[in-house]
Amino acid sequence: MPDQITISINANRISVAPGVTVAAAIAMAGHLVTRRSVGGAMRAPLCGMGVCQECRVSIDGVPHQLSCQTLCADGMRVVTAIEGTI
Repeated sequence: MPDQITISINANRISVAPGVTVAAAIAMAGHLVTRRSVGGAMRAPLCGMGVCQECRVSIDGVPHQLSCQTLCADGMRVVTAIEGTI
């Protein structure tokens, strides 16, 4: 198993340890906002266990993925509300 894997968050590459969630990688990259509400308010992970659904991002082109419940995979492409529409 590799010591580090590389993912892309809003087209910026970041290396993380295997087993790190996408939400944690987003935080490590210095991002706080994962999505915007229908009213435009910025939202961020809250519960960390998939209940609140505030951590939704697009992963590899699939929208509305729960970043707190998804483990990073090498080459994964993550887009948050900062970069585009979720």
